[in-house]
Amino acid sequence: PIEMIGSIQGYSFYKQLGSDKVIARTKGGASKQKIKKSPNFATLRLHQTEWAGSVKMSRNICRAIFHVKQLADFNVSAYLNGFSKKLQALDVENPIGSRSIRLSAYKYLLDDFQLDRIHTFASILRISPAWEILKDAAEAHVQIPYINTDTQLVNPTNLPYFRIITTLGLVADMFMNPETGRYIFNNEDVNGTCIVSSTEWYSTNRIIEPQELIMKINNETFETSGDDLSWILSIGVEFGKPGYDNQPVEVKRAGCAKILGVR
Repeated sequence: PIEMIGSIQGYSFYKQLGSDKVIARTKGGASKQKIKKSPNFATLRLHQTEWAGSVKMSRNICRAIFHVKQLADFNVSAYLNGFSKKLQALDVENPIGSRSIRLSAYKYLLDDFQLDRIHTFASILRISPAWEILKDAAEAHVQIPYINTDTQLVNPTNLPYFRIITTLGLVADMFMNPETGRYIFNNEDVNGTCIVSSTEWYSTNRIIEPQELIMKINNETFETSGDDLSWILSIGVEFGKPGYDNQPVEVKRAGCAKILGVR
């Protein structure tokens, strides 16, 4: 009958995105010192090292979709942590504790990845945008077709404005550096690279003509031609409301998004 968040007598109570319930877990287990030093936990330490690499890869995928990630209705970071760990397990050449994370070899696994579970992109905006990633030109194009909001836009929040937003990000593969015992990226320079483009704000009750959104990465400052890079193209729909100056502003988590493809 009493809902609480926090810790009490060996239990932790917390909530997470995508669930309206309070989650409880017990505290305890082996001490940090024992896990760090005891030979009984040698294998666990190897998995911990790999998990640190998986989280680092997940963090950089999130950076590559930063401008649409805010539209997710569940904990995308946690999902991508697990996804990165599964990529790591696909490396059969290196031993546990030093397996690489090669997103470039399995790019298709993120194609059409939905960032929402309640209202997916296709259920909100009933169009099929055409797109292409031009690696040599370091850019991506997304063609938005004609939109009739009466039949092709679902507005579950009943907000007066919407816009379409696209992002292009880069993620490099990762490997274990034997000198430091830590995971590093094959190309550190591209970390955090994310280019965004969007339409203007439109009324949710109008006809919108076809248009094209273009994102171009400035590749004069770092190398973008390696086969170990993954180009992630995403799209989202943001809903907005009038701000203090009566201009449209986005409403947090009102909308949907997905990854169009990875090349």
